[in-house]
Amino acid sequence: MSSQIKSISTEPPYAEQRQALAAAFRWAARLDMHEAVANHFSLAVNDEGTRFLMNPNQVHFSQIRASDLLLLDADDLTTMEKPNAPDPTAWGLHGSIHRHCRHARCVMHAHPEYGTVLASLADSRLPPIDQNTAIFFNRYVIDNEYGGLAFTSEGERCAQLLSNPSHKTMIMGNHGIMTIGDSVAETFNRLYYFERAARNYIQALQTGRPLRILPDDVAERTARQLDAYPEQGIRHFDELLVILEREEPEFRD
Repeated sequence: MSSQIKSISTEPPYAEQRQALAAAFRWAARLDMHEAVANHFSLAVNDEGTRFLMNPNQVHFSQIRASDLLLLDADDLTTMEKPNAPDPTAWGLHGSIHRHCRHARCVMHAHPEYGTVLASLADSRLPPIDQNTAIFFNRYVIDNEYGGLAFTSEGERCAQLLSNPSHKTMIMGNHGIMTIGDSVAETFNRLYYFERAARNYIQALQTGRPLRILPDDVAERTARQLDAYPEQGIRHFDELLVILEREEPEFRD
């Protein structure tokens, strides 16, 4: 009994949330949705959404463990003056969103290949040409005002763009992609499917042939059906956890 009590007492706070977020980093690296030691995921852990976990500065996604994650307070303006401060662009972007967008419990920002290509086009809209692209019909916002690295002013502007809870994906023009959600599973699933959707669209464009674009009513119906599809994101992420538990169990440490 005493060893069990010791084990429980030495766990870092928010152990379950830490393990889920660490798993998302590991799987994002497997899918090549990371970029060197850049990009960041975060997860709110209090009701107000202002206290959040985030990856430490300059650590590769494939190496992140649950205990590595920083516990930050979006309202603590001295954060960047402390030891082990986060990456300044991560603080500027994620700190601003967790400060202003209570509905954004989990925030994932990355530069995946096809999503970033889409964000680099003069017209960064994602038309509904198939079931995957229809997932996002009328459910994303495009940032057309890129102004440089995502320090605080950029972060505040991005937070304003995400103020509408129906917009859970942001195509960050000249930059990359961001998804938000209620949980790690939901948000990772959205990031995964957005990259798949962007890939389908970019590859369809490369054929040079006319696109078969769904009518608005069909695209909206499909999006609503997928919104309501039972536990798809949870089941997807649970399967990833099973694989990681077998192949990289140290992610839980």
